[in-house]
Amino acid sequence: MAANRDNIINALKTVFDPEIPVNIWDMGLIYDIKIDEKNIVIDMTFTSPTCPMMEELLAQVKQVVENVADGANVLVNLVWEPAWDLSRMSDAAKLELDLTNQGW
Repeated sequence: MAANRDNIINALKTVFDPEIPVNIWDMGLIYDIKIDEKNIVIDMTFTSPTCPMMEELLAQVKQVVENVADGANVLVNLVWEPAWDLSRMSDAAKLELDLTNQGW
């Protein structure tokens, strides 16, 4: 049986950049989740290519998804296109960071 997308998203919502009080899902850092019987492929990005926590966060994403992967192989791809911007954030993230009146 393939892993459950909702369980993967809930797992991703437990991962936070230590500098930002918003999870990576609501920040819009997850670009795609592909699931088949044997594999889960996560495409994700960062707000900056100089993020000092990049390696740790990539490893954490892989770990939390493996915990709900139902035996599937987990691959996390770091992507830079399209570039991340504030419009990718959820409304809840914008509210948490007080960005609701910024026209996004």
